[in-house]
Amino acid sequence: MKTRILMVCLGNICRSPLAEGILKSKLDTSKFYVDSAGTSALHEGELPYQRSIDVAQKNKLDITDQRSRPFLKSDFEDFDYIYVMDQSNYDNVCQLAESDADKKKVKMIMDEVHPESSVDVPDPYYDSINGFNHVYKMLDEASHQIADRLKN
Repeated sequence: MKTRILMVCLGNICRSPLAEGILKSKLDTSKFYVDSAGTSALHEGELPYQRSIDVAQKNKLDITDQRSRPFLKSDFEDFDYIYVMDQSNYDNVCQLAESDADKKKVKMIMDEVHPESSVDVPDPYYDSINGFNHVYKMLDEASHQIADRLKN
């Protein structure tokens, strides 16, 4: 059975699609399943934001097969790990948790790099491409740590 990992941000069009694509590129997809979702359904069914697509392509990743979807309570049952991009995402996801076991699955993604520091991955939506490049680097570093830990 595959280990299942979910990446979560607000709209599931900027940060979490990048995190999904980056982590997928670092793991054996026959052993791991990676998906993403948003705490808001505002962009449901949409492609990732164009600048996320652009920064992914610049780094030799294609995330155009992804479509935005909202985070669901059933995701607690369906996923082993749930990584959120910021404190607001963390709070929103944990509000839907029905047990301590559900809450234990939820982690701030940058805690993989800076344990218990509660570093947010900034939302680059209103930023320039430089903001997207910065977010990509943060998520690449965190995904590297996740992949190394899960492979061992």
